[in-house]
Amino acid sequence: MTALEALRVPAELSARVPAEQRGRSGRDDVRLLVSRGTEVSHRRFWDLPGELRAGDVLVVNTSTTLAAAVDGRLGGEPVVVHFSTRGEDGRWAVELRRPDGRGTTGPRPGGPAGAVVRLPGGESVVLEEPLGPEAGARLWWARAPRDVPGLLGGYGRPIRYAYTERDQPTSAYRTVFAVPSPDGSGSAEMPSAARPFTADLVTALVSRGVLFAPLTLHTGVSSPEAHEPPYAERFEVPPATASLIRAARADGGRVIAVGTTAVRALESSARADGVVRAAAGWTDLVVTPRRGVRVVDGLLTGLHEPEASHLLMLEAIAGREALRRGYAEALRGGYLWHEFGDSHLLLP
Repeated sequence: MTALEALRVPAELSARVPAEQRGRSGRDDVRLLVSRGTEVSHRRFWDLPGELRAGDVLVVNTSTTLAAAVDGRLGGEPVVVHFSTRGEDGRWAVELRRPDGRGTTGPRPGGPAGAVVRLPGGESVVLEEPLGPEAGARLWWARAPRDVPGLLGGYGRPIRYAYTERDQPTSAYRTVFAVPSPDGSGSAEMPSAARPFTADLVTALVSRGVLFAPLTLHTGVSSPEAHEPPYAERFEVPPATASLIRAARADGGRVIAVGTTAVRALESSARADGVVRAAAGWTDLVVTPRRGVRVVDGLLTGLHEPEASHLLMLEAIAGREALRRGYAEALRGGYLWHEFGDSHLLLP
């Protein structure tokens, strides 16, 4: 159980379109809630340089967002296929969703094994085995077309859910840090904590002496109705990033992750004594208060639903009381939730 399950977020606090379409001046024109322990203050995102100090390290996820939703048919049933994660054996973890008639989707029972989903361009996916218990399994390993990136490039669109107002171009779901992978890999859903950054803001942070440490974690499909911990995901912490973080910590700099994906990747690369090493592969790490964090001192993130498993990670970093106070203040102040919403900076 998370620390916030008693809270309820009104529907009107869902950010339905990006900030730049709400009459704002740009991506960084969103609100920034700052929690320093249990003390809370209100800023704009462009005030971020004033909240950090020289020698701090912002750890950013460079994964690009894929147009991972494709229309298909399972027999006579229309479905939407969400391509989540590419496995080492070439198969893809996919989720089938039910179109809701409003351009978005709702949950659908998984499977069955052997089902063939017809896709545009004469392609198809074949469901082979579930991830987890078959009864009610949301994600399935599927035999997919050889060129899934090409399929998504030709027929895909970004995954979106019912709290958003309309489809957006893929560019709206990519951050300033996104770097396309040579093999076409990427994230099924945007690493959204970094969305408010702009090139000008990055320049201002660098000018202040804040360091940037890139890593990659390709996020899978979250499906907000499920509120389940994330499945295993591919990540890479490069040697230069590991070296930079070790040096910064030795000099007293704080390590601040930009997004829960950066926390997961970074903590997966850390030894029990907190020393970060270069690492790559798959991580099934779920950060909880019991497990704690070994490297991360702070977190820049969005606002999460009260039932979301990510809140256990936030509690591990900031503590339960700081989380409660911060979210109570966000509700009182009318902050906006979800990937196009406002931001929350948690500092020691």
